[in-house]
Amino acid sequence: MLTLDPKELPVPKLHQYLLGAIGPRPIAFASTVDAEGRANLAPFSFFNVFSANPPILIFSPARSGRSNTTKDTYNNVKIVPEVVINVVNYDIVHQMSLASSPYSPGVSEFEKAGFTPLASDLIKPFRVAESPVQFECKVNEVVELGKEGGAGNLIICEVVKIHINEEVLDANGMIDQHKIDLVSRMGGNWYCRADQQSMFEIQKPITTCGIGFDALPADIKNSKILTGNDLGHLAGIEVLPDETEVNEYKLLELSDLFVSLEDNPTELERELHVKAQQLLKENKLEEAWLSLLSFNN
Repeated sequence: MLTLDPKELPVPKLHQYLLGAIGPRPIAFASTVDAEGRANLAPFSFFNVFSANPPILIFSPARSGRSNTTKDTYNNVKIVPEVVINVVNYDIVHQMSLASSPYSPGVSEFEKAGFTPLASDLIKPFRVAESPVQFECKVNEVVELGKEGGAGNLIICEVVKIHINEEVLDANGMIDQHKIDLVSRMGGNWYCRADQQSMFEIQKPITTCGIGFDALPADIKNSKILTGNDLGHLAGIEVLPDETEVNEYKLLELSDLFVSLEDNPTELERELHVKAQQLLKENKLEEAWLSLLSFNN
């Protein structure tokens, strides 16, 4: 394993390691205005949501690693402490990238990138009409992390109004993760698209407690087929199936496998682990356990 001391690395190389390892990163497409009310629009991937009560978003327009200059966005919020954070989806990703070009102060990225400015309800900066979700924010605080090139500047924003395109909502009026089609930043020139091919669900153990790795039977924990990730999935079950459930599943779903491999227990165990792994990929946790436990029943 390569081990590095950040203090011994040139800032550009350290920057590449950080961005290459920490991702995908959501994109804050930040709209601000300067003292004359001129619009500025720029994307930042040092960004996330940090609180729901109050609703707080934080992004960081860092100092240039080459020239140590500050971004127009940073300069603007120091004068007019307001910002619209527009969400970026696949439909506007190339326009968003164009808006990141180093245009001179006072040049409108709305015009250069072909975006439609919408007046905000409570603040001065414009919203991006093409963005599926727009957050009007008051800037509560700006935290400067350093004075050298590459240093971040945390813009701590409180959301005061939310605008959502109804086309990305589901039947319950919530944002549908497939419809919104979000994009995010990776290292270098790479982006990531959160579409049906890349997304998957894992039920969060908010009110449940899985049995844990330590409770896994030794033959399963030492499997040559199941990965650590598979074992983590298995360890998330709250209660193991009982003997009756295992026997019923064995009779109804696994009888052919047991008959064909009754004289080869090693291969039978392997095939059951392969089947369980496939069931886990289909998010069928209980069925995976039924397959695994059937070997010793």
